[in-house]
Amino acid sequence: MAGGNAVVLDDPVGASLRGHHAHLARGRGRAVTYLPGVATFSAVPAEPGAAEWADLTRLLGQGEFADMFDCPSIPPSHWESVFVLEGRQMIWPGPGSGVPSQAEAGTGMVELGPDDVPGMLDLAGRTQPGPFWARTLELGTYLGIRDNGTLVAMAGERLRPPGWTEISAVCTAPEARGRGYAARLVSALAARIVARNERPFLHVADTNTAAIALYERLGFETRKPVTFRGFRTPVSS
Repeated sequence: MAGGNAVVLDDPVGASLRGHHAHLARGRGRAVTYLPGVATFSAVPAEPGAAEWADLTRLLGQGEFADMFDCPSIPPSHWESVFVLEGRQMIWPGPGSGVPSQAEAGTGMVELGPDDVPGMLDLAGRTQPGPFWARTLELGTYLGIRDNGTLVAMAGERLRPPGWTEISAVCTAPEARGRGYAARLVSALAARIVARNERPFLHVADTNTAAIALYERLGFETRKPVTFRGFRTPVSS
């Protein structure tokens, strides 16, 4: 079966930053985060102590945003909570799940590059698929669909724990919905991931029932519920 052990998906941010995305990481002690403009996700070891939270504060700066993604550890009480969002982690279970071939899934799509970033930022700003920044493209392959030269749909690769690749930033402009673009993009990315002997996974908010239904139709299954959390680092008095 393609892909690796699912245990690494319990800490996908940390596993990515300490592995495939190490070139996009910055760290202090045992705390690690992405470079500015790439992503806001941060990670600490399992069962962190005061030293790890202090290292993350020094790494990010005082009063700065710490996106802990689905980290099971909660910062000390003097950290300000910014958001809490319930969701789920979904995985492609393996062969027989119906992921199409790259040629079958990729018709009419283009691979996006640095020159496409302004259009990608505009589309993400209009559709709010989740965090997307000027350098997010560097995390992996992004595919898009254009209508009369305008980018109207995209999806790409984000976290990369060993043996796995996350599909993220799945979005379609309001005027282009109902054409099946999201399904085609996700299928094309899944086919590419499987072709390099990895397995696709993704995260979705529980409130996004339409997306959940789409991913289930494409063969993804819920692995576990997750709680996404963001905090603000403390400011010394």
